[in-house]
Parts: sequence; structure tokens; C-alpha cells
Amino acid sequence: MNHKNIQRMTGLALFTAIIVVLQLVSTFVRFGPFSITLALIPIIVGAAVYGPGSGAYLGGVFGVVTLAASAFGWDLGGNVLWNAQPLLTALICLVKGIAAGAAAGAVYRALARKNVTGGALAAAVVSPVVNTGLFLLALYTLFPDVLAAWASDAGADVATYILTGLVGVNFLVELAVNLVIN
Repeated sequence: MNHKNIQRMTGLALFTAIIVVLQLVSTFVRFGPFSITLALIPIIVGAAVYGPGSGAYLGGVFGVVTLAASAFGWDLGGNVLWNAQPLLTALICLVKGIAAGAAAGAVYRALARKNVTGGALAAAVVSPVVNTGLFLLALYTLFPDVLAAWASDAGADVATYILTGLVGVNFLVELAVNLVIN
């Protein structure tokens, strides 16, 4: 192994540990039924440093931790989905995480050649958009009854609940944190 490979493996190991800790800690920070995602920050940074493939790996780590939190009941909303359809929940957790990391790396790589700051800011926006967007799409198409029940419990129709309860709070907090830190 050469020095560059060892540095990359060490960096990815550190990012992996940070993602696990941040995601476990963030399960206790809730806005509505879901926890916010603080782990996107090291995913974005790792994707920028090591590329889209590493971003996909780091997003996969995030997906596994999210899946564990859903299965063990640490994430209340995720646990509802897990109890309804465990395999679909696993697929959602993994796909949205992997896609968010890969997208952050691809956008950074494409834009950083011309402007590093612009590439970093675009990656910081794209990652939570992909993560939340895929989650909402999956929730709307695969769990419509659960989504309708949550909206009803909140006293809102589904569209209003998505915009105010899921996007309006969780997503905006995640986006703001990513933009400030990245």
C-alpha cells in the first residue's frame, strides 16, 4: 500500500466514526416525528475530499445507522415505517443515504474545478435535497397510509403536512446547518 491509499483509508475511517456518532446523537434532536440529520456534514466533506464513490460509501454508513435507529426504535418515525414494512424501510434508508453522498461528491467535483467555494456550497445544498427528496418520494409512494395518518394526527392534509412538518422544519434546519458549517 502506498502513502496516499493509507491516508484515504484513514480519512474514510475517521469520517465513518464521525457519521456514526453524529447520527446517533442526532436521534435525540427531533422536529416532529423525525430526527434531524447532522451526519450529512461529514458525508459532504468526505465526498468533496475523496470523490463521489467515497461519498456513496459514507452515505451508506449513514443509511445503516439510520436503519438501526429505525429498527431499534431510537427514531420514532423510522420505527413506524420499520414496523409497517421492514424491507422497504431498509431500502429507503440505504438508497437515500448512498444517493445523497454520491450526489454531493459529483456536484462538488463538477463545480469545484471552477470555484471551490461554489462547489462546496452546492454540495451542501444537494445532499439534503437528495436525502429529503428521496425520503419524501418513498414515503408518499410506498407508505401513503402512514403519511396520511401522520398528517391527520397533525390536523393537516398530506400536502400541508409534507411542506410544514417534514420539509418546513427538518429539511430547513438540515440545510441551514450544512450551509453554515460547510
